[in-house]
Amino acid sequence: MSISHYIKEIGRGTKGARSLTRAQACDLMGQVLDGQVSDLELGGFCIAMRFKGESADELAGFLDATQQRLPKWPAGRAERPVVVIPSYNGARKLANLTPMLAGLLSQRGLPVLVHGCDTESQRIGTEAVWQALGWPIASAPTALEPGDKVWIRTRHLLAPLEKLLQLRRQMGLRNPAHSLVKLMDPVQGATLAQSALVLSSYTHPAYAQPMAQTLALLGTSALLLRGTEGESVAAPNREPASMGVIAGELCFERSSIHSSQLLSDAGSEAISQNIDAAQTAQLTLDILDGTRPVPAPIAAQIEQIVALQQAMQDNLASRSALQAFQRSAD
Repeated sequence: MSISHYIKEIGRGTKGARSLTRAQACDLMGQVLDGQVSDLELGGFCIAMRFKGESADELAGFLDATQQRLPKWPAGRAERPVVVIPSYNGARKLANLTPMLAGLLSQRGLPVLVHGCDTESQRIGTEAVWQALGWPIASAPTALEPGDKVWIRTRHLLAPLEKLLQLRRQMGLRNPAHSLVKLMDPVQGATLAQSALVLSSYTHPAYAQPMAQTLALLGTSALLLRGTEGESVAAPNREPASMGVIAGELCFERSSIHSSQLLSDAGSEAISQNIDAAQTAQLTLDILDGTRPVPAPIAAQIEQIVALQQAMQDNLASRSALQAFQRSAD
């Protein structure tokens, strides 16, 4: 098989390139994940998509192919939506607060799954911090109960997907895999309460709309926000713009605000600078045990996540309550 006819469509330059249909994108990504394309075609696909950018239909098709190949995730005894946190960027300038977010959510009784892999060598990745904390690491899908927090590397979900992500080290460019891993639901429950609440993030504002449209096409539940250095956690000194989505339906949209009152006397220097994995693990523990305060934007993010997860389980009244998070830009 070949994807050359698809490359011909997407590789015509910024003015001539045409987006693929959802079905075409699914077929293309399926061939990539099944190892049916040559290295030359794979490189051409990655470069062409980097120039063109992914449409919502293309992202949905790429995710269709990916979801079809993910292993079945066993359901826990308690039927509660799992909070899924993709972690593929790590931290370069600030402390990596993704493990801290996972720990705070598990303290609230939410089951949390963090998946990812490092695709750059100069950042502090979540896996290194997780290992320093001594928290559970899975090598295969495992049932998650309320309060559980587990890390799983991408290769244990779908090895060809991690291989595609690692092309960044060779090519120096991201490819569509870096977008789709931030949107995929490894849990894929049969009901809303058995599915995941995905914490999805974007770095550049231009990605917000295609990602929101993709969530709608797939019927995914998510908190979509502008991430911190690409991670799905609010910055410690600024509450980001965010959208709450349940089964593809927008429930609230929240503009960003600056939190100038934060961390003035709470050791902000430790959070606002890059520190190694061991130091980040200690910072995480200090916040979890109350020695240091939770940054206000992250506390606000947690409340949004808890409310969304509750609304996935409960009735329409809970969904109506999500309107309290609505905040328009000035």
